[in-house]
Order: sequence, then C-alpha cells, then structure tokens
Amino acid sequence: MTPSRSPRADRAAHDPHPILREYYSDAAGKRRFLEHLFDRTAGDYDRIDRVVAFGTGPGYRRDALLRAGLKPGMLTLDVAVGTGLVARQASRIVGTQGAVIGVDPSPAMIAATPLDGVKLVRGIGEALPFPDRTFDFLSLGFALRHLDDLEAVFREFRRVLKPGGRLLLLEISRPHGRVTRALVKLYLRAIVPTLVPLIARRPDAVLLARYFWDTIEACTPPERIMATLVATGFKDVDRVVKLRTFSEFRGTA
Repeated sequence: MTPSRSPRADRAAHDPHPILREYYSDAAGKRRFLEHLFDRTAGDYDRIDRVVAFGTGPGYRRDALLRAGLKPGMLTLDVAVGTGLVARQASRIVGTQGAVIGVDPSPAMIAATPLDGVKLVRGIGEALPFPDRTFDFLSLGFALRHLDDLEAVFREFRRVLKPGGRLLLLEISRPHGRVTRALVKLYLRAIVPTLVPLIARRPDAVLLARYFWDTIEACTPPERIMATLVATGFKDVDRVVKLRTFSEFRGTA
C-alpha cells in the first residue's frame, strides 16, 4: 500500500524552489518577505532592471511576446505586473483594439506603475480575480520563482485563458555549462549588488539583487516546469532559450 502524501508535502513538490532559510523559514515567511521586499523596492525596480539587462529589457520583452503569439486586438493578462515592464510592451502590441490587465499582490508596485491603457488589479496568481475563459493571452515576466505552488498557479492560468489562448512565462534559468553558470553568477550575485547602491535610493534594493540570483540558482529545472504545464492541461508546450539563460516557456490552453 502506497503511503498517502500530506497536502503540505504535495505543495512542497510543486514549489518553484526550496525554502531559502537565509531569507525566511517557511512558506508563510516567504510571502511576508516578498511582500515587504517588493513594497520597499518598487521605486527602484526599473533602475535595477536596466542595470541587470544593460537596457535591452524592453526590446527583449516585446520580441518574446511576439514570438509567443501576441497580436493586435487581444485581451491580455499580465500576472505579477510589477512596474509594468512586460505590460507596457504588451499594450503597444495589442493596440487600441485590444486591452491589457495587470495583476499584482504589491500595492506599492501597482502605485509605482504609470501605464496608460493598462488596468491594474490587486491579486495573486494562485487565485486570479477573473471569470473562466476570459483572456486570449497570459504572460508572467520573471516572477515564476516567487510563486508558491506551480501546479496550482498553472491550473489557474489555464482556467482564465480562452480555449486556444496563449501562455508565455519569461524566466532566467540557471545555465547548464559550468563556465557560463560561473560568469552569470559572478555578474548577478556579486557585480550587480555592488552596482545597485550607486543607482538605488533604498537599502533593500541590495537585498533584492542578492535574492534575485539565489532564487535562480535554487529554482526547479526547466524540464520540470514544462512537465507541470503539460500536467495542468497546456498543449504545444515548448521552451525558447536566449543567451543560454533567458527562458521563454510557452503553451496553449
């Protein structure tokens, strides 16, 4: 007889990464830590992004959205909208005939998002405040590592997408090659946190920069993310990789 699994064990099996005890001690602590961290760094977030991406972020996000099938006129949901780095590009693509809605749990992030034509809603990916089969396209930009339960979130994503709706998850994945991994770690874990105090106004911005790499290093491998997408009902699941590090996970509801 196979032993039954506890709900806690089942959820842990779908966490994007193990508990990082340097920052928090349990799942509830993770949520509190992230809420505090993103609220405190909202005003510096775009500056940090420009440092990390050398200013190439807007063009890359736009190209990734187009590769994933975003088109003019689509109704689009951007989960974990943050300061609107993905939503801004999506809005330009869908145009006036379409619409973009951004959802985020952080009130400070939402308040720091000056976006014309994007409706902002407070909420979490595990319980999206929208009816079934609402959206043509759903994006999640570099926030998969901050979720609680990938399976629960992916099921929720599929619920709010129309049949045939497109999904795009942008994420930074730990490189396979030893040299590439060492170089990326050196940049994100050592160099970026050193540069951040020169451009950021809040001390927690350095903590955000360090945490950024630590979650990348601990994150579940891309193959498991894709398998979970398939298990939750997504079709045509694939992954595009740019610069050996930037992952674009895609699927169809």
